Amino acid sequence: MAYVITQNCCKDASCVAACPVNCIHPVPDEEGFAAQPMLYVDPRVCIDCGACADACPVDAVVPADELGPAEQVYADLNAEHFAQLPLQPAATPVTTPARPTFREWDRPTFDWSLPSDFGGLDVAVVGTGPAGMYAAEHLLLHTRSRVTLYDRLPVPGGLVRWGVAPDHPGTKRIGRTFARLHDHPRLRLRLGVEVGRDVTTAGLAARHDAVVYAVGAAEGRRLGVPGEDLPGSLTAPEVVGWYNDHPEADPDLVRLDHERAVVVGTGNVALDVARVLTADPDALAATSAAAYAVRALREGRLREVVVLGRRGEEHAAWTRPERLALDHLPEQRIRFRFHASIARILGEERVSGVELTDGTRIDAGLVVTSIGYLGHPVPGLPFDAETRRVPHDAGRVRGLPGAYVVGWAKRGARGGIGDNRADAAETIRTLLQDAVGGMRGVGPGTAAV
Repeated sequence: MAYVITQNCCKDASCVAACPVNCIHPVPDEEGFAAQPMLYVDPRVCIDCGACADACPVDAVVPADELGPAEQVYADLNAEHFAQLPLQPAATPVTTPARPTFREWDRPTFDWSLPSDFGGLDVAVVGTGPAGMYAAEHLLLHTRSRVTLYDRLPVPGGLVRWGVAPDHPGTKRIGRTFARLHDHPRLRLRLGVEVGRDVTTAGLAARHDAVVYAVGAAEGRRLGVPGEDLPGSLTAPEVVGWYNDHPEADPDLVRLDHERAVVVGTGNVALDVARVLTADPDALAATSAAAYAVRALREGRLREVVVLGRRGEEHAAWTRPERLALDHLPEQRIRFRFHASIARILGEERVSGVELTDGTRIDAGLVVTSIGYLGHPVPGLPFDAETRRVPHDAGRVRGLPGAYVVGWAKRGARGGIGDNRADAAETIRTLLQDAVGGMRGVGPGTAAV
């Protein structure tokens, strides 16, 4: 019985390296990897060894015969991905040619070739989310470098800790994989240190051979309509931080004293917000959700969330696994309305509803805008105000020797947790090439002693 990759898939691709028969695709350097929401197991090739399940950091890989009723659809999704792809028999198949076991392997590549006398670097990584942790992992595993992790918050974790919905404990589990690095003998962790407040970019550059910025994109995009500044009009990052017990979140930020809320946007985060706001408080209490959020849901009047999409359902930004998960909720309290754009947010002292461009009014006590995340400038770090990203060349920050960037600050707010692994690898390769090549501002001898 083949294994199946399910909704929790984070595209970390640890399973790809573990598979002995090359049956998991797309792989990170394969066309279409970035566009796919998850990876898939080819049931025609899988030999049921379970190596992928052991390697998966989020427990997303399970035997097909252990799928629950709500998960059966993922067996179909895995098979559908390969339905139009012919099997490619290896040069020496181990079974009959009509039923090959192995797929063709690509030629091996050696991406981490360094001089034998390369002694490693002293590198600072600013940010402890997935992008920063993958950057640190690459440095620690492939070089003898020393890494100092900085984070402005008193607790590490970044997006995994504060951005993943509390009812997705499998996805949050990858945080334990990252946390193992905290005890690495060549890693130091400095929390509660903010660039621009406690240390400058120049100070970090003087202290380290190179600095990798993994500062993310934590600001929510706004609609730009009248009434958006009213209390009760919030962005998705604010609400996500609220129910995830973010250290900077106001416990009283979200009021649920109305029977209806409106969520604007059709991405995965919009679905997360709608799902958590309509969750059973008792079930949510068993997760990592903030106690005050659970109490607000239990004591509040909210009964329905209306999700508004500017275009048709076929243009929705959510991934298929996230949308399918809604069909198996015990109670359907989420309503979708497509071809709906907000003209203004109604209310005098607080939000009382929204008015659509066609004149329709929807009463609501909470409006959550979930139409994207934006990067924010870091003092001393170049920043493109138009793209809301740090300008770079293959991760090398333009105009600031010795500085590098990874994650959403580098490529914009797109891609999931696992997409950061390949992203960080590109940046760290650039950093090491610069160090070996003697680029000014990078490498041993550039840091202050």
